Amino acid sequence: MAAELGRMIKGSQVYADFKAADDAFERDPELQALISRYNTFRAAQDQEENKPQPDPDLLSSIENGIDEAYQKIVENDTYLRYSDAKDALDKLMNDVNGEITFQITGKRPCSHDCASCGGCGG
Repeated sequence: MAAELGRMIKGSQVYADFKAADDAFERDPELQALISRYNTFRAAQDQEENKPQPDPDLLSSIENGIDEAYQKIVENDTYLRYSDAKDALDKLMNDVNGEITFQITGKRPCSHDCASCGGCGG
């Protein structure tokens, strides 16, 4: 049954949309350059922070670079399509897992952060 369910999900439009967005994500040279730049800044930040006497001005400059690269990434059209498609696939998987849980336990899992309401035992 699980194999059949997996094949059905793989054959869904939600998965097809995710796969197309994921392929575009991997092939977008501008986005990949932005991600590489972001990762380079993060590595530089880690290296500087681990020095016995980190340079606060250099750290500030690195953090500005991180912020700038991150902002460009999250504004990139390819990234936005990927993020939306991934969210839709994650929702589908959570819905499927919720239904399986319901069929086993007779209780529907909560779909929000229970800590915010206290009504679900969170």
